[in-house]
Amino acid sequence: MDDERPIFLQIAELIENQIIDGTMPEGAQVPSINELAAFHRINPATALKGVTRLVDAGLLFKQRGIGMFVATGASVRLLAQRRDAFSEQYVRPLVAEAVKLAISPAQLAEMIQKEAGR
Repeated sequence: MDDERPIFLQIAELIENQIIDGTMPEGAQVPSINELAAFHRINPATALKGVTRLVDAGLLFKQRGIGMFVATGASVRLLAQRRDAFSEQYVRPLVAEAVKLAISPAQLAEMIQKEAGR
């Protein structure tokens, strides 16, 4: 937790990343608010705010008296959201700059292939 972004967003993103990479698969129990707070040395209210964000998004669900769990389809939804964000943040500006420089889609694809091979 050393980013300039609010800590609760970082907590939510850490859990999202674990869902995406399979560390926390669908149906898996999420660490409790107190466990998250102790592990990251943060206020439990901050941890709760990050987890609540994921519950509100439908990525986690609560089972009263048991804990919180990863919702069915959470990984697929997160991947779709992240891909859309990636396209918006990186691909669109890349394509716009390529158009300005008269780089064809084939040339751009070749450049990307070359970079990916490094």
